[in-house]
Amino acid sequence: MKGDHRVSQPVIDLDVVVPVFNEEQRLGPTLRALTAHAATLPLSVRFTVVDNGSVDRTAEVVDDVAARSPENTSVRLIGCSRQGKGAAVRRGLLAGTARWRGFCDADLSTPPQVLTDVVGHLQEGDPVVIGSRRITGAGYEVAQPLLRRLGSSTFRMMTRPLVGDVADTQCGFKFFSAEAAEQIFSRVTANGFAFDVEVLAVAARLGLPVTEVPVRWTDQEGSSFHVWTHGRRVLSEVRAVHAALGRMA
Repeated sequence: MKGDHRVSQPVIDLDVVVPVFNEEQRLGPTLRALTAHAATLPLSVRFTVVDNGSVDRTAEVVDDVAARSPENTSVRLIGCSRQGKGAAVRRGLLAGTARWRGFCDADLSTPPQVLTDVVGHLQEGDPVVIGSRRITGAGYEVAQPLLRRLGSSTFRMMTRPLVGDVADTQCGFKFFSAEAAEQIFSRVTANGFAFDVEVLAVAARLGLPVTEVPVRWTDQEGSSFHVWTHGRRVLSEVRAVHAALGRMA
C-alpha cells in the first residue's frame, strides 16, 4: 500500500528460551557459548532470556551479550511474574514466533553443540526432540554420586506411567516444532520439579513422538533438584500432573 512504511519483522527459524532467576554469574558464559555455536548454523536464531524476578545484574548481562551477538543471532530479555521454571519456559515458548522452539538451562549442563543434532531432527519433521543422558552415546563427564543416582532411578519409576519409554525426562534441553509447542504448552500447568514430566506426558497424550538425542552432561553446582530432600513435594507435583492429565480434553 502506498504510504505504508511498516517494517516487516525478521523471520526467526529457531527460538531458544533460557529461564533465569539471579543467574548473572553463569548467564554470560552460557549465552556466549550458545550464540557462538548458533553462528555455525544456517539459521536465524533468537535467544529469549525469561527473567523470573531476578534482583541481580541479569538484565545488564543480557544487554552486554546482545550487543556482541553474531549476525544470525539475537538476544532479548522478557519478564515472567509467575514463579517457577515451568512458568518462565511456558511464557517464553508461547511468546515465540519461530518454526522451531525450545529451552535450555542457564547452567549449560548440556553442551551447545547438541543444538546441531536437535535441529537436524526438527528439520526431518520430528515434533519433539530432547536431550538425554540415558541412551546410547550419552553419559556424564563426571559420574554422579550413588545417592543422586538412586534418587533419579526412583523418580523415573514414579513417572514412567506418565511418559512411557522416554529414558530421561529431566535433561533441561527440549525442543519442539511450533505446532507441538503451541499444543503442549497451552496445556501444561506445572511450574516446579514435575514441569518436564508434564511436558512429556502431554506430548504422549497428544500422540506426539519424542526423539531423544545423546548428550554428555556436566553436573553444575547449585542444582536445586534432590529427590530425597524434596520427596514429598515431588510426589505431590507428580500427583498433580496425573490430575491435570485426567482433566485434559
